[in-house]
Amino acid sequence: MKKKLSYALYFFIKSFILLTILLIIVIISSNIIIIFSTRNQLFDQIDEIPSRNTAVVPGTSYNLKGGEPNPWFTNRIAAAALLYHSEKVKYLILSGDNRSKYYNEPEQMRRELVKQNVPDSVLYLDYAGLRTLDSMVRSKAIFGQDSIIVVSQKFHNQRAIFLANAHGINAIGFNAHNPETTKRSLKVFIREVFARVKVFIDLVTKKQPRFMGDKIRMGD
Repeated sequence: MKKKLSYALYFFIKSFILLTILLIIVIISSNIIIIFSTRNQLFDQIDEIPSRNTAVVPGTSYNLKGGEPNPWFTNRIAAAALLYHSEKVKYLILSGDNRSKYYNEPEQMRRELVKQNVPDSVLYLDYAGLRTLDSMVRSKAIFGQDSIIVVSQKFHNQRAIFLANAHGINAIGFNAHNPETTKRSLKVFIREVFARVKVFIDLVTKKQPRFMGDKIRMGD
């Protein structure tokens, strides 16, 4: 009986160690593939990025949980406004979550961009950008754009562009500034590490956006 228990314990520990090693390999590999495959599609300087007809700005919350302004949002909006005023893009797709009348990422982005003198007429709101995957796929499937600039922080742009590439979209990224490193930003980076693993799961399972809908013509 003791021998059987000892063998079972040994088997359990060995399996646990092997699964842990496999998980670590998957996490590291996923991140390396995404980082290196998109490294030539990212731009930090406005004078270096090529012009495109349209930019996609993925949504994030306007405020942090404590109520203070979200620097990820603020920096992303500033980068989008800079792209437009530098005549690098003609139109902006503001793609985010619209879960209730009290939480509307696209509308909040629209208001902030208008404050920065971006004309409302060039802003297209995508209320079904629930995930980065949704925002990328819908930019082509719904808005008809197969060549875009993604506006977000670098670590997020890497994942977004990888997804865009996988769905036949010619994407480049304009990197918004990262906020100063804090406990909250470290949590964001850690979450991103695991989000990149989810990218490959979504691709293997052929995950599609939660909502599609009618096509929208831009530029009319």
